Amino acid sequence: MNAERIVRIVAGGFILLSLSLGVEASPLFVSSYFLLFTAFVGLNLFQSGFTRICPLNNILAKFGVKGSC
Repeated sequence: MNAERIVRIVAGGFILLSLSLGVEASPLFVSSYFLLFTAFVGLNLFQSGFTRICPLNNILAKFGVKGSC
């Protein structure tokens, strides 16, 4: 599995987890402040689309995970 797929899986998992913990209608609700984490992940994905700078991608590269190219 390449780094791009891992980044997408982790980002999607973080978004789903933070939404389930931050939305009041969820049975797992803890605090609405978890929605700030959802916004952080979304903004990070947005900026990485323009700048190609992704912190998780850099971490995965240090662990030896191959990039998509």
